[in-house]
Amino acid sequence: MDKNLICMLITIILYLAFMVIVGIFCSKKNNNVGDFYLGGRKLGPIVTAMSAEASDMSSWLLMGLPGVAYLSGIADAGWTAIGLAIGTYVNWLIVAKRLRTYSHRCNNSITIPDFFSNRYRDDKHFLMGIAAVIILIFFVPYTASGFAACGKLFHSLFDIDYHIAMILSAIIIIAYTSVGGFLAASTTDLIQSIVMTIALFIIVIFGVSTAGGMGAVMDNAKEMAGYLSITALHNSETGESSPYGFLSICSTIAWGLGYFGMPHILLHFMAIEDKNKIKTSRRIASVWVVISMAIAIFIGVVGNAVTKAGKIDLLSGSESETIVIKMANLLSQNGVLAALFAGLILAGILACTMSTSDSQLLAASSSMSENILRGVFHVKMTDKISMITARVVLFVIAAISIVIAWNPDSSVFQIVSFAWAGFGATFGPVMLSALFWKRSNKWGALAGMAAGGIMVFVWKFCIRPLGGAWDLYELLPAFIVAVVAIVVVSLVTKAPDKEITDEFEAVRQEMNA
Repeated sequence: MDKNLICMLITIILYLAFMVIVGIFCSKKNNNVGDFYLGGRKLGPIVTAMSAEASDMSSWLLMGLPGVAYLSGIADAGWTAIGLAIGTYVNWLIVAKRLRTYSHRCNNSITIPDFFSNRYRDDKHFLMGIAAVIILIFFVPYTASGFAACGKLFHSLFDIDYHIAMILSAIIIIAYTSVGGFLAASTTDLIQSIVMTIALFIIVIFGVSTAGGMGAVMDNAKEMAGYLSITALHNSETGESSPYGFLSICSTIAWGLGYFGMPHILLHFMAIEDKNKIKTSRRIASVWVVISMAIAIFIGVVGNAVTKAGKIDLLSGSESETIVIKMANLLSQNGVLAALFAGLILAGILACTMSTSDSQLLAASSSMSENILRGVFHVKMTDKISMITARVVLFVIAAISIVIAWNPDSSVFQIVSFAWAGFGATFGPVMLSALFWKRSNKWGALAGMAAGGIMVFVWKFCIRPLGGAWDLYELLPAFIVAVVAIVVVSLVTKAPDKEITDEFEAVRQEMNA
């Protein structure tokens, strides 16, 4: 291994060590289960904003999104980013403050399944159990995508065995998350969002310079059919373009609907200390998301130009998701200082992955220990035993995720896409109805969860393969079906008790105060 690679590796190791130290420091502030899972509801506005969005972006910001743009141009990646930007803003605007207020009033709920169960007075805990199982079903592959991204990074750059690299990365994430809990995850997420931002700017500046300047980048993009069009997709294999029609645009923008059901993002809303500072968090989060996604897409365009300039070998399929890694490796060949900057870029990829995986592991862990064991099966545990159980569950979930990520050819973008649809369709409509519709009841919520979850699988594996007008992102039809199920079932079953509607009105009055 030459000195440049050693410098890069040292930068990454120091970064990872710092994350573990932060986790150890934050562990001193975990006095009970509520602190471990929700940070004691003491997050400030900046930490809330940046940790929520860092948790959201995951490895696809520096791998999946640039990879899509590299292969097919700006249409698919661009409309996805537009949908996510709109979803981010609207989620902060209408959900954040109300969820913070409502979840605290509902018996101080510390998890999303807790909130659903308390909101609808589900004494049998059907809602809690089903919601917890859904979190486990979709978070395990989501976490696996993060582990896979880490494995690809180290294998591509240092020629370390993919499986060894993936397992070591998982161990680091597990270490600081299991020790420090939600506060550690949120604090490290803030740091990681800063690292991600620096990495984005470094790779763009270097990439444009290597490709021969901005003119060369744009000339290369213009030469490819449909590459810069928002209504066409470029085919890298044939060199031709195909239409990207209205249905495809609607389907892709539907990514934004997923935000209403993302447990690891919604938990940050519940954890903010002062709900009146959510406006500040919203502005910070929205601006950062728009800028970071725009730069990530542009990296794909720049990466294609760098390839055409002969600096990087042509990438195809899931290999395109390593374009940032290839460019970082190219940067490292320009001396020790450049190698240190390249190491920072790679730390940025790790930051994307780790900031999402830690939040997902916590959410899945709390679903099993708090919601299934304590809530559904009424297992009596002290706070100490509960925290030990949470950490054991976290280890088990991580182990399962490692098994799922074992295939090095798996696509980060595709795994994230399916998990995102699953959460968006099962939790999104239920969350919106719980917060804004007084007439909704637990039977409607149960029907919505079931209908949304089933439709995600049916549409993905049975209907979407038919192609044509049926080739829609599964989140959109599943979300619509879930909304219909909630409305119909709520209206044909018994109206909520007065206690529930009075609480709803109390929350509304508090929001308007």
